[in-house]
Amino acid sequence: MHKPSSLRWRLLWNLALLLVVLMLASGLSAYWNGREAADTAYDRTLLASARTIAAGVSQRDGTLSADVPYVALDTFAYDSAGRIFYLVNDIHQNLISGYENLPAPPPGTPRTDDYPALARFYNATYRGQNVRVVSLLKPVSEPNMNGMAEIRVAETDEARVSMARSLAADTLLRLGMLAVGALLLVWFAVSAALRPLERLRTAVEERQSDDLRPLPLVEVQRELWPLVRALNHFTERLREQFERQAQFIADAAHELRTPLAALKARLELGMRASEPDTWRNTLETAAQSTDRLTHLANQLLSLARVENGARAIAEGGAQLLDLSQLARELGMAMAPLAHKRGVALALEADEPIWLRGEPTLLNELLSNLVDNALAHTPPGGNVILRVSAPAVLEVEDDGPGIPLEERERVFERFYRRNQQVAGSGLGLAIVGEICRAHLAQISLHDGEHRGLKVRVSFIAGE
Repeated sequence: MHKPSSLRWRLLWNLALLLVVLMLASGLSAYWNGREAADTAYDRTLLASARTIAAGVSQRDGTLSADVPYVALDTFAYDSAGRIFYLVNDIHQNLISGYENLPAPPPGTPRTDDYPALARFYNATYRGQNVRVVSLLKPVSEPNMNGMAEIRVAETDEARVSMARSLAADTLLRLGMLAVGALLLVWFAVSAALRPLERLRTAVEERQSDDLRPLPLVEVQRELWPLVRALNHFTERLREQFERQAQFIADAAHELRTPLAALKARLELGMRASEPDTWRNTLETAAQSTDRLTHLANQLLSLARVENGARAIAEGGAQLLDLSQLARELGMAMAPLAHKRGVALALEADEPIWLRGEPTLLNELLSNLVDNALAHTPPGGNVILRVSAPAVLEVEDDGPGIPLEERERVFERFYRRNQQVAGSGLGLAIVGEICRAHLAQISLHDGEHRGLKVRVSFIAGE
């Protein structure tokens, strides 16, 4: 079985992944922001160098010449991070000084608005290196010469990249320290928040197996109250189930002990007699008692099947069934018993009525209702088994009926109104359990003429 992961570690892992993503995004943002800041700072230097070189451009004997001051290259030509290149073209774009083939501005490069100069900044590649270039136009207005000279100054981008990387590294370092601090803080905060759960676990483990008292709410956070209430509700239902089982076992033992004791006494009494007629009478009485005990045992087994069927329904094991067909099959099975007792058994079920349920339990419900009706209907009476839309089952008889004040008690286990009538007192109790398993409503009503009408309203199937 796969071992479940720790809530603490899962939370820290998810938070760490989120922080890593944020750090990467912040690092990239810091790098590009640093690159923009470096371009702004170094572009000003490039433009100053270009202006210094432009100041040395002059006209001599009808031609332009460039007197590049040493200061223009001494400060920028060789530094610790990059190298500088320059070029001076006359008004006809002929090289008069500097490096050849220094890249020209790409078509459509806009003039900068950051500085009061006829300058354009752009990126290019020169001699296999990435460079940042400024192209500065210098007006030339002489009697025999009129136009624009161009000065280009380029610098390799090592300094700019170094500055951007430094800013990104500093940002990542600060964010990393912040992330580590946040993870430590979350670790301690989660550990403190989980302590009430640990106390709750200890309190549950230290309890005895029969201790089903509610768990306390005072030592847990408010967010955990719904969980504790749910556990207490489950514990209460479990306690009620245990109590019902204990009561059922006690009632079953009582119901079985009395007829067994009577059977044993009857057999012992018959064994003392010497007349064959007494022996035969004793055996017949024992056979009848055995039949009643067998019926009682079958009813107890039916209750066990109800619990298993209810569990199957709760786990999604219900089937789509035709209630009319089930009633028709049960009516045909019970017809010989009704004929033997002199009771007319009628079925009213014309159309299919669909519902979701467990077929064994529904057959048990129908069997108990019809058997109970036949047991209380005198010879010559009628029992009607009726199925109608949307999903209603009715069993009506001509028996003595049940007074209003006793109609709730008949669903209790081992309750019998008339001790003279054979039965275990479990029939309607089983019916009630089956109705609860199917979320059906059961009610008792007076018959149309006399007797009792039992109505079960199911939830119609799809």
